[in-house]
Amino acid sequence: MHATLVSSGKAYCQGLRFAAGAMAIAATLVFTLPPASARPGPEGFSDLVEKVKPAVVNISSTRHAAAPGTPPQLQLPPGLRGSPFEEFLRRFRQPGPESEDDPSSGSGQALGSGFLIDASGYVVTNNHVIKGADKVEITLSDGRKFDARVIGRDHKTDVALVKVESDKPLPFVSWGDSDKAKVGDWILAVGNPFGLGGTVTAGIVSARGRDIQSGPFDDFLQIDAPINRGNSGGPAFNMDGEVIGINTAIYSPNGGSIGIGFAVPTSVARPIVEELKAKGHIERGWLGVNIQSMTPEIATSLGLSKPEGSLVLNVTPNSPAAKAGLKQGDVIRSVDSKPVKEFRDLARLIAGAGPDKSVTLTVWRDGRDISTVVSLARTPAGQTASADEPARGSAPDTKSVAALGASLAPLTKETRQRLQLPEGSVGTVVVDVRRGSAAAQAGLLPGDLIARVGDRMITGPNDVVEALRAPGNESRRSALMLVKRQGNDRFAAVPLGSTAG
Repeated sequence: MHATLVSSGKAYCQGLRFAAGAMAIAATLVFTLPPASARPGPEGFSDLVEKVKPAVVNISSTRHAAAPGTPPQLQLPPGLRGSPFEEFLRRFRQPGPESEDDPSSGSGQALGSGFLIDASGYVVTNNHVIKGADKVEITLSDGRKFDARVIGRDHKTDVALVKVESDKPLPFVSWGDSDKAKVGDWILAVGNPFGLGGTVTAGIVSARGRDIQSGPFDDFLQIDAPINRGNSGGPAFNMDGEVIGINTAIYSPNGGSIGIGFAVPTSVARPIVEELKAKGHIERGWLGVNIQSMTPEIATSLGLSKPEGSLVLNVTPNSPAAKAGLKQGDVIRSVDSKPVKEFRDLARLIAGAGPDKSVTLTVWRDGRDISTVVSLARTPAGQTASADEPARGSAPDTKSVAALGASLAPLTKETRQRLQLPEGSVGTVVVDVRRGSAAAQAGLLPGDLIARVGDRMITGPNDVVEALRAPGNESRRSALMLVKRQGNDRFAAVPLGSTAG
């Protein structure tokens, strides 16, 4: 440690001498430089706080007692419990509600935040603040309390709307435009952290468009204004006193604020609130496809110049997509001329179009764009599926495929049972993957079932060899494979090299 400090000290002195020499040169230039035009920060936020604070409310929700023996639920963003991201996202702690009772009991009082959006008593908050509550109470900054009724909730965006009745007009705040918020803009958060009502914190917009894997419509504003458990549902204000976000989650290794918070932007929240106010529920369009994000390797294998669009993994039978003729392996590139650049763009565009509407999709298929019109339906009740870890062992009649750097085996009845594949499944089983091989680079694992290579359906190891040797592959850097793993389909782009089998 001492040697390191001494070395650093010498470097500092040398740098100081250099700076002294440079200072004389800079002195001759100082009067020729234009004056700085940086915008000064605010002297304080007291006027803004006085303006908006009366419309920010504390929310107390009384929850039903859980059934005996029911394990406590981890406080994670909605839709994540039981997902593959659960362990990682244990650190994405919800900043509310804050329970005043034993959380393992599933009962008691939970505290969160919200804000009034009109004088008649409509209050916006997070869905998870009031989820499971049989009583919701609103407390204003002046101490007045009201019982609230739930107007509607949307778990996919974690937005909820409740209503209180008052014989006098109530204070309220206005919506702002989150699309105009820039990284570095000042932001003010007001809420009820740890039950300490009316707490105000300030910071800046740290980033835009954050996806924390909480749902298909993630588009969070990241802010560094300190928020904690109990801040959920509270507003994030711009310097005009307009709401540009709903404080929803924090990233934290210890449950407390470390300056990484997430707010649902008003561009997402406001249309949801308006529909909840009008209908009491949200209706979204449904296409009926499972999709996968694009990678540069997959794009190259399909002849696309950019890794943009949504790759169709499966088409649900009798769905709007099936009726419109969409196929596995199609790449959806736009919806009504609006580009699908990222994985989540398609979900937003289809959901936003609404049910019983027709949209025009641009689809990349067989090396060219085609257009198809789809009549969307209402989103059906969700279904869950699970699969055990596939068995990983040797299989009879294995064949080493040098082009992959992997060993393949036919799909036998015994192997199909081990992998828990449905009757009628076809393909060839990956038995072994060599380190650093093309198969390893593509993410193939022992136990995977290769069902298709390019346009060729696979029934055995030789089919893979022949598909890789097919004319036209010489000009491509990768080949697209359809792989089945643990009951799920996925495309993998395998780098093309030697095609010796």
